[in-house]
Amino acid sequence: MEITEALPEELLERFRARAAGYDERNTFCTEDFAQLRDRGYLKALLPVERGGYGWGLSELALAQRRLATAAPATALAVNMHHVWAGVAQLLAARGDQRLAMVQDWIAEGEVMAFGISEPGNDAVLFDSKTTAEERGDGSVAFTGTKIFTSLAPAFTRLGVFGKNAEGQLVHGFVARGEGVESLNDWNTLGMRASQSHTTKLSGAIAPAQWVHTRLAAGPNPDALVFGIFASFLTLTASVYVGLAERGLQLGTAALQRRVHQDGQAYTQDVRARSILAEAGMRMLTLDALQRQVAGDLDALVDHGPQWFPKLVTLRTRAGDWARENVQDAGQLIGGGGYFRGSEFERLYRDVQASWYHPSNAASAANTVASWLVGPLED
Repeated sequence: MEITEALPEELLERFRARAAGYDERNTFCTEDFAQLRDRGYLKALLPVERGGYGWGLSELALAQRRLATAAPATALAVNMHHVWAGVAQLLAARGDQRLAMVQDWIAEGEVMAFGISEPGNDAVLFDSKTTAEERGDGSVAFTGTKIFTSLAPAFTRLGVFGKNAEGQLVHGFVARGEGVESLNDWNTLGMRASQSHTTKLSGAIAPAQWVHTRLAAGPNPDALVFGIFASFLTLTASVYVGLAERGLQLGTAALQRRVHQDGQAYTQDVRARSILAEAGMRMLTLDALQRQVAGDLDALVDHGPQWFPKLVTLRTRAGDWARENVQDAGQLIGGGGYFRGSEFERLYRDVQASWYHPSNAASAANTVASWLVGPLED
């Protein structure tokens, strides 16, 4: 299926029209999500014979970017389902079937969510404050707090991890229900329709067959770690590439529409043209980087130690340049964009969420510097 067939312009316009209401009411993007589900969008990475679109990460990344130009919070919400689908696909393509169950679940209509981030845990995947109690039957009981659980009102399966008594990091899935409580605390500056509530795990049980990986704490070359970082960073970046693109679209439309008091068109204003051109150059760079990273993941390109620098650069630059493009759009739109309820005003708040996704600027800089000159000495 072509991306424009999956996400036609008339559908995006409906999403864009609803976005302001979701944001104002601080409610989940219920209608958007239902329409995406009904169109089979949640199964996009599955083969056609399993009800999917037969896409790779290349197509999905561009689709998520397109969706984000209309409704960034909707794109961010559904993104976390797609992250698990992406991890499963990346592993399977490399001969690792431990997440085949995720593909089975998605084919059956289950909705995945991402329960990895924890308050105060800047080690991300390399350590955990959540306890993983190993039980005699092979199941694991998870107790702890997970934050930024996007898609919280809709998920049916939550991917989590925690630390067991031996200091191992245990990865598994829990079902929505007993021991899994959404705190309904999402009342934020932007990305409000994602409803990324805090999730409290109180002895939440992952059945033995849903416990798929045990790893030593600390940096680990396991394929699961690579898969999570690759899928999460690439697809999260796509939401912000979409925001950068929409900022450029709004800025371009403003120049084509506005006229100075003396009758000169803004398209002939050298300063305004320069602002727009900078936004355009950022977008051209992001487009090339996004396509190269996602394409290389699909093509199984072995970048060795360059992979993590490439991934974190895409994610952080997408956030940085999305903020800059939206800010530049505000300069070009003029004072009308400053009023509550304008699309620019909402996008200006939504794009601030890019500060908080891993990898943050400091972590990304350390990753790239370590690749170039080695790690910091103890």
